[in-house]
Amino acid sequence: MTDNADTLTLKPKQHGKLGIIHCGVTREGLVTVAGEQLAIDDGQEVTATRAAVKVTRQGDEYVFTRTAAQAA
Repeated sequence: MTDNADTLTLKPKQHGKLGIIHCGVTREGLVTVAGEQLAIDDGQEVTATRAAVKVTRQGDEYVFTRTAAQAA
């Protein structure tokens, strides 16, 4: 698990916080951001609209990134 102020990288069955926003990878292909569940395929990018967080998946790495609206 790696993180800085604006990004968080997780693998399946890991969770963490992006600032005050709870993020997690429930299982392969399913992420949770502030209670919002999203399905994501390898190579795909999805956005959790409630928390303004973008999630990108490359293999078993899931990168959670604050969008400009959330970072401001």
